[in-house]
Amino acid sequence: MQPPVTVPPVPAATPPAPGTVPPRDPFPAGLRNQDLTAVPGAGRTVALTFDAGANAAGLPKILSALSAKGVAGTFFLTGNWAANNPDGVRQIVSAGHRVGNHSMTHPGFTGLSDAQIVQQVRGAEEAILTAGADPRPLFRFPFGERDARTIAAVNDLGYAAVRWSVDTLGWKGTSGGISAQTVSDRVMAALQPGEIVLMHIGSNPDDGSTLDADALPQVIDRISAAGYGFATLDALLAQ
Repeated sequence: MQPPVTVPPVPAATPPAPGTVPPRDPFPAGLRNQDLTAVPGAGRTVALTFDAGANAAGLPKILSALSAKGVAGTFFLTGNWAANNPDGVRQIVSAGHRVGNHSMTHPGFTGLSDAQIVQQVRGAEEAILTAGADPRPLFRFPFGERDARTIAAVNDLGYAAVRWSVDTLGWKGTSGGISAQTVSDRVMAALQPGEIVLMHIGSNPDDGSTLDADALPQVIDRISAAGYGFATLDALLAQ
C-alpha cells in the first residue's frame, strides 16, 4: 500500500475581485501524476463525493441527509453550475462540505489542447471562487476521461486528479434500470478503506429521478454499520 500523502490545508474561500484569482499553495509533490481511485492509507474511512454539472434537483435532499447523519461530503462543481446556482454553492459551503473543480463546461479532456485545458480549469476556478467556495486542490475529470498528458496539465495548474472507487450509476435513473437499492448495493460491493464514492446531484433528464439523493440515507447507514466512518477528500488526503 502506498504511504499517505499530504495536501496543504485550504484556506476559507473569499470571492476574488473581478478578473483576479487569489494565490495558491504549491501543488503537493506526492500527488503528481497520480489518478486517485481510492485514498491510500485512509483506514476504514469513506469519502462521499457528488458531481454537479446539470441541475440542482437532488441538492436539498442530499444536504438534508448529510446534516441528519452528521457526515461531510465533497462536491465537484462545474463553473457553469456554480455560476447558475450561487445559492447552492453557499449552502454547500455553509454546511461544512468541501468543494472541488469539475471543469467549466464538462467537456472530455483528452481531446482538448493544453490551452483549452487551462481555460476549462481556470474558468471553473474563478466561477467557483466568485460563488464563495475554493475548489483547490481537488479536480475531477468530466466523464473520468484522462490520460498522462491531461493529468500532468491539471497538476501544473495546482490540482490533484481524483477519480472514484465506485460509480453508483444513479445518474442513469429509473429509466436506465437503476433503483435506490441498486445504488446502495453498488457502494457496499465496492466498500474498502479509502473508498471514493461517486454520486450526482442532478436529476435524470428522461425520468426526473434523483436516485443518489434518494439512496443516500441508506448508503450512509450501511457504511456505518460496516464499521466505517466518513471524511472529505482533503481531510483524508491529509491523514
